[in-house]
Amino acid sequence: MSSSKSWLSRIAIALVCVGAVYLAWQWLRPAALPAGFASANGRIEAVDIDIAAKLPGRVLDILVNEGDPVRQDQVVANMDTRVLRSQLRETQAALEQARIGIETARSQVVQRQAEKRAALALLQQRRTEVDAARRRVARSEELAPKGNTPQQVLDDDRARYEGTKAAASAAEAQVAASEAAIGTAESQVIGAQSARDAALATIDRIQADIDDSALKAPRDGRIQYRVVQPGEVVGVGGKVLNMVDLGDVYMTFFLPTEAAGRLAIGSEVHLVLDAAPQYVIPARVTFVADVAQFTPKTVETASERLKLMFRVKANIDKELLTKHLDHVKTGLPGVAYVRTDSSLDWPAKLAVKLPP
Repeated sequence: MSSSKSWLSRIAIALVCVGAVYLAWQWLRPAALPAGFASANGRIEAVDIDIAAKLPGRVLDILVNEGDPVRQDQVVANMDTRVLRSQLRETQAALEQARIGIETARSQVVQRQAEKRAALALLQQRRTEVDAARRRVARSEELAPKGNTPQQVLDDDRARYEGTKAAASAAEAQVAASEAAIGTAESQVIGAQSARDAALATIDRIQADIDDSALKAPRDGRIQYRVVQPGEVVGVGGKVLNMVDLGDVYMTFFLPTEAAGRLAIGSEVHLVLDAAPQYVIPARVTFVADVAQFTPKTVETASERLKLMFRVKANIDKELLTKHLDHVKTGLPGVAYVRTDSSLDWPAKLAVKLPP
């Protein structure tokens, strides 16, 4: 009899404990959302950005540590540029040589043009001499048959005439040679100018590579990882640092078909983070997937369609992030609340509440 009472007592105590646990659970569990609202678990994320080397080389120094905030265009690391600077000096010397070559070629053009003017003057003189010799021959040919001029004089005049014509032909050849020499000198000027332009282009390219060797933060954000250390060698596009863009922070979560179908781009989302449940952070829907997740390949029934889950992305306002930049952290879990009926007001516990 006493054994039976003992068992009954134990059963009674167990029932009381179960009842107490049930009542506590009912008391402590979150109140169900009213109609027109939905929620889903998510995690705060931000855009990852790799800061990488454009060219292969050795990392000279890294100016930031993990967790440091950075501003856009802030230099965060430097690559070794000794080879590039040597190439730059070499090309600058080639540029100076090309400039000297241009001046030399231009002086050659001036000299050849002067030679051409001299050749033209000589040609004019030779043509005058030809004309005078031709008239003298004509007079001698007219007087010689009459005996007024010796035959020897006629022969001499004819020989002189042929000589002046040969001299005129030589002067014409000299003019042509001078013109060819001018063309050659002008082409040398063009070649020297091309060498100068090529050197300038090479200097610009090398200088751009030197400038790119000072690695800069492309946006405001926070350094997440130091991928390498000073002294290490990286290849083309080798990652040196990883940062997060704290101006593009969002939460990704998943909603069933009915809730996702009622959302629009720009719909309000209120976020409550596990680490700070006393605050309610406003956000906006910026993306709703057009393809469902976590579903079988073929959906045949209406009940199965209700199980479809769609990915939703909600971004936090950039001005709000800037105001609380020091408190922005990625990876924090939380709950996203959405309003599937835009005519409803947010419940008091889900009204926006931000840190001071």
